Amino acid sequence: MMTDTSSAARPTVAEIARALEVWAPPASAQSYDNVGLQVGDAAAHIEAALLALDLTPAVVQEAIAAGAGLIVTHHPLIFKPLRSVRRGDWHGDLILDLANAGIALYAIHTNLDAAHGGVSIALAERLGLRGVDFLRPLPDSLYKLVTFVPESHFEAVRLALAEAGAGAIGAYDACAFALSGTGYFRPGPDANPHIGTAGGGLEQVAERRLEVEVARWTLPAVVAALRAAHPYETVAYDVYPVLQPYSRTGMGAIGELESTLPLDAFLGRVRDRLDAGHLRFAGSRDASVRRVAVCGGSGSDLIGDALRAGADAYVTADITYHRFFDVLDGAGDPRMALIDAGHYETERHTEALLQQWLATRFSKVRWIRTGHGTSPMQSYP
Repeated sequence: MMTDTSSAARPTVAEIARALEVWAPPASAQSYDNVGLQVGDAAAHIEAALLALDLTPAVVQEAIAAGAGLIVTHHPLIFKPLRSVRRGDWHGDLILDLANAGIALYAIHTNLDAAHGGVSIALAERLGLRGVDFLRPLPDSLYKLVTFVPESHFEAVRLALAEAGAGAIGAYDACAFALSGTGYFRPGPDANPHIGTAGGGLEQVAERRLEVEVARWTLPAVVAALRAAHPYETVAYDVYPVLQPYSRTGMGAIGELESTLPLDAFLGRVRDRLDAGHLRFAGSRDASVRRVAVCGGSGSDLIGDALRAGADAYVTADITYHRFFDVLDGAGDPRMALIDAGHYETERHTEALLQQWLATRFSKVRWIRTGHGTSPMQSYP
């Protein structure tokens, strides 16, 4: 039987998904979200893939015409549980068309919003912001893992933890702290000790205390790596929460313009750089803008964060009428400009973001950005 070596050389859906999930772990998605592989065969080898903000019939037909075996979207097609998959239904038609064409669908949504270099960070950079950081770091996301390792195996354990994702701090990885000491233990009669004998006397060994920071969603993999690399039959380790923000994950972004702009000039920049047909905003027309907060998509929940961070303007989408009052002071004057630039407009750069990220890691795949605008909304002039 002949082997299709060209097919084997191409990555599978699962391999592409694993890479994306290192960047944007599914566990960092919001609790209401549904991310990951939604339709298709994880073992399928991919030669071409299509990238789109949303899945629409036009996007599916575009993928079929391009010979794509995978579509990666930002917004999930399957967001809530489905009662049925049948023809004549929006979800059913799309799912059946994908299945019939043998095309997999992968969604990377609020986990990409929260990722370092993700949707909001890229939006901030698109608007020309510098010194960009997360507007709201994800709470309860950071843990400290402490273990005790004999000198002979210290480097092996330290490297194993780093490779599993422990010790990521800001722009650095493999961060750790070690302190030398002495470990004591007495093997029981049923033990299988690395040092000493079962039922023997008290042992002592030169050990190092090893400390690493671990994100909540990587903790299971890091503990598994610890157990695999550590020589002891029973590994002693502690895990406890760290009450400070995790630097690599958060919602929204904030930074500063290179120079201060009048609000009108900043509004023009937002409109032009996001190709937004129109903007809805609250703000004083004579205000100046230097410090800017952003959130791609629906970001009303971060209005308070933007105010507390001292933003002169906050750019997001899906702001309801009453939320515009949240930026007014007691005299009715805006404390900052609040700008609704549109959901699609503040997130469509995600297609290019994914294309660039994936192309550098999977060069054998033809990554195609959709030629269709997927927003169903239109503006009447």
